[in-house]
Amino acid sequence: MTLEKYKRDFIDFAIANGVLTFGEFTLKSGRRSPYFFNAGKFNSGTALAKLGQYYAAAIAAQRGLDYDIVFGPAYKGIPLAAATVIALATGDAARDVPYAFNRKEKKDHGEGGTTVGAPLAGRVLIVDDVITAGTAIRESFEVIQGAGATLAGVVVAIDRQEKGRDTDRSAIQEIEAEHGVPVVAVVTLADIVEYLREQGADRAGMLRAMEDYRREYGAQ
Repeated sequence: MTLEKYKRDFIDFAIANGVLTFGEFTLKSGRRSPYFFNAGKFNSGTALAKLGQYYAAAIAAQRGLDYDIVFGPAYKGIPLAAATVIALATGDAARDVPYAFNRKEKKDHGEGGTTVGAPLAGRVLIVDDVITAGTAIRESFEVIQGAGATLAGVVVAIDRQEKGRDTDRSAIQEIEAEHGVPVVAVVTLADIVEYLREQGADRAGMLRAMEDYRREYGAQ
């Protein structure tokens, strides 16, 4: 397996910003993980602009992904959707794509409604940070369906490729099966393992820990 350049660069970028760290971490699930990914640390203008470029690269790499509008689930998905459409508009393809996001609570004054931005119509591409249990994606699907639009796919920063507590499938695999659409990740757990493998002796200890974790918790 050879990592695509944008994936390798993204992992370097995530490590440099303290987003991807290695060690021993207790996850919400109670599992002890040898790595942690905190997208909230992409917290500057420069970092967010660059992050949008990686999302755009992941979208471009997914052949056959057809969409009309980008949707960011509140709250973390809002800046990600904005950064992504800016990157799409200013990148090589120079595609001007509308975007929208949802309100946590319906507004009953002014323009009202549950969404902000462009009207939800046609094929909608959801952009978010990670999928843990899939709750935000399912809520977004209800908003999209309620507007009469269709779900085109989902893009996230990382796919942990980790089985759920009650199933051997990951949350991403469940979303793909439920809705019949692709879930695209900028990087996956397999990509991070390959990155560490490329680092050789310098990352040998981290690589062993990651491979052990994937053997125990990796989705089928």
